[in-house]
Amino acid sequence: MSDIAFFRPDTDGRVLPLAYARSLWAPGTLNGPAVCALAAHAAEQRIAEPGFRAARFTIDLFKAAREIPTTTRARVLRAGGRIRVAEVDVVQFPDDSAAEAEAEVIVARATAVFLRESQNPPGQRWQRDAGARTFSPPTTAVDDWAPRFASDAAGVGEWDQNMGNHQNGLRKRVWTRAAPAVVGTELTPFVRAAISAESTSLICNWGTTGIGFINCDLTVALSRLPRGDRIGVEADSHTEHDGISASTAGLYDADGMWGVGMVTAVNNAAAEIDFTSVDVRGRYREA
Repeated sequence: MSDIAFFRPDTDGRVLPLAYARSLWAPGTLNGPAVCALAAHAAEQRIAEPGFRAARFTIDLFKAAREIPTTTRARVLRAGGRIRVAEVDVVQFPDDSAAEAEAEVIVARATAVFLRESQNPPGQRWQRDAGARTFSPPTTAVDDWAPRFASDAAGVGEWDQNMGNHQNGLRKRVWTRAAPAVVGTELTPFVRAAISAESTSLICNWGTTGIGFINCDLTVALSRLPRGDRIGVEADSHTEHDGISASTAGLYDADGMWGVGMVTAVNNAAAEIDFTSVDVRGRYREA
C-alpha cells in the first residue's frame, strides 16, 4: 500500500495533515478533497453493510480547514431496511486557542446515504445516449499520481498535465487518481468517488483568468461504484449570477458514466488561482 495520503494517524483518534492535503487558496489551509476524504471514510466505516451501496454523499464546507490536528465524529441517523444514513462532523483543534469554547471547531458536516441493492423496476426510462457523451479517457495508460487535463480548446492537445494549456472559457475535464484519506487505510471505491468528485468545482468554475469561485459544498450521486484507480470528471452545466455559481459534472471511469457531482460556489476572486503561473505538478510523485 502506498504511503501517499492526505493525513497520517496521530493520538486520541486524531490525524495530522500531510503535504498532499495543502490547499492553493491560502497558506496553512487544507484542500477540499482532503476534507471530503476524511468525512467519506468516517461515514462508510459507520454505516456500510453487506447488501447496501453508497448512493449519495453531501458535504457542507462552511469553514476553512487548517493544517492542524483533525478528527471526525459520525452518527447513524437511519438504519432501515432499504436506506441507511449517517452524519459526520469534521472537527479541528486549534493549537493557538486559549478559550475553552474554541478548543474545537467544526469545519464541515457531511451526510451519506447507502441504499439496498436489488433489481431495477420494470419499464423503460430515458437515459443519456452513450454515443452523445464527450468523455473518453486517455488512450495511453498512466500509472502515476498526477491528474491529466483536457478542454474543448481548438489546437490544444488532449490530456496533458499542464493546467495552463487549458485555462480558457471552454468545457473542461480531468482524469484523476485519488489518494487514501489516512496513511495505512484502504481507499475504497466510495471514498475514491467522494474525493475525485470534489474536482467538480475546479472543472466547472475554472475560466479564462483562473479559478475565482470557491465551493461551499459537494454532492455526489452514484448509480454504481466507480471501477479502477482513476475517475473522470467532466463539466456538464454551469451558471453564475451576482458572485454565486451552481455547477454539475458527469463522473466517469473507463467503463462509462456512473454518477453526478454538484457544487455551489461563492466569489473568491481576491485569492484567484491562475494556473498559467502556478505549477502544481511538483506535488505529485511516484507511489
